[in-house]
Order: sequence, then structure tokens, then C-alpha cells
Amino acid sequence: RMAFLQQRALHGEMVEKDVIGKVTDAEIRARYDQEIANTPPTNEVHARHILVKTKEEADTIIKQLDGGADFQKLANEHTSDPSGKTSGGDLGWFGPGQMVPEFDKAVFALAVGKYTEQPVQSQFGWHVIQVEDKRAKQPPAFDQVKDQARQAVIRDKYIALVKSLRAEAKVEIPDEKLKKTVDALENTK
Repeated sequence: RMAFLQQRALHGEMVEKDVIGKVTDAEIRARYDQEIANTPPTNEVHARHILVKTKEEADTIIKQLDGGADFQKLANEHTSDPSGKTSGGDLGWFGPGQMVPEFDKAVFALAVGKYTEQPVQSQFGWHVIQVEDKRAKQPPAFDQVKDQARQAVIRDKYIALVKSLRAEAKVEIPDEKLKKTVDALENTK
């Protein structure tokens, strides 16, 4: 038991000195920049909706909109969504995947200023949706994700250290399953 604790302490000290202690702010910033560059851009949408119980109600609202009625006023009068009754159905800004799939598909297909010509059914009822605006989603600020970027750099350096120590030590793993697992872990990056 004592030998295990000594090895554990030595391992911790080596990781602190050879991995964590060698992480620089420049490496953290470079990792952040790399992640941002490798993340495909996504759009956000600012939308309003009117939620009603039946398709007939939704169809009637669409006809009123076609006739020039004000979306916000209709939302305040007809929506069954409690949060939309005083906000004109305003949902604020959101990105893909934040709404139920049927709603998501419809809202991201609409052009700015347009509303759904057909009601959209979801588990909540029938929606009439209007898009107020669209924009490219901004990546998180560096300060918000600096700790995550730092952890990623530490993980990469730790894996590199283990690889180099293993290569120097000429470690043989007789168990084929374990060898495949270790090789797969070492080759992830």
C-alpha cells in the first residue's frame, strides 16, 4: 500500500512539473483559436410564435396575417403560451436544436420578416411562427472557455508525455484487447 501511495505521489509530481507547469497562455490561446476555426458557423434566429390548440385556430390566424393583421397583437390575444401573452409571442434569440424538431425545421427555413404559411404541429399544439431576424452565432469569449481550453492542452501534453515515456520504456502489452485499447487511446488526437 505504501509503495502504491509513493508511486501515486511521484506520478502527481511528474504531471505537475512536466505537464501542468509547462502549459503557457499562448498554448491555451492557440487551442481556443483552433477550436473556433474548426467549429462550423451556425446561425441564430430571433422569432415569435402563436401557440394554439387546433389547426383551425392556426389557419384562422394565418388568414388574418395574410390580410395584414399585426403578428404581435394576434400573439397577445390568441397564444396559449403564457410567456407569449404579454410579449407578442417573442421567443428571443436561439440556435438550432433549442426548440422541438418540427419548430426548428420551420423557423430556420423562414426568411426574415416572413411567417409560416402553414401551421406547424408539435407536442405542444399548433404554431404560427414569424422570424424577426437572423444572425451568425458568435463563438464564446476566450475568458468564458479558457479553463476548458487549458484542460484540453493539459490532456494533449499528458498523452504526449505518456507516449514518449512508453516509447522510451519499450513497454510490451501481452493482452491483445488491452493493447488495442491503449493504441486507440494514444491515437486519438
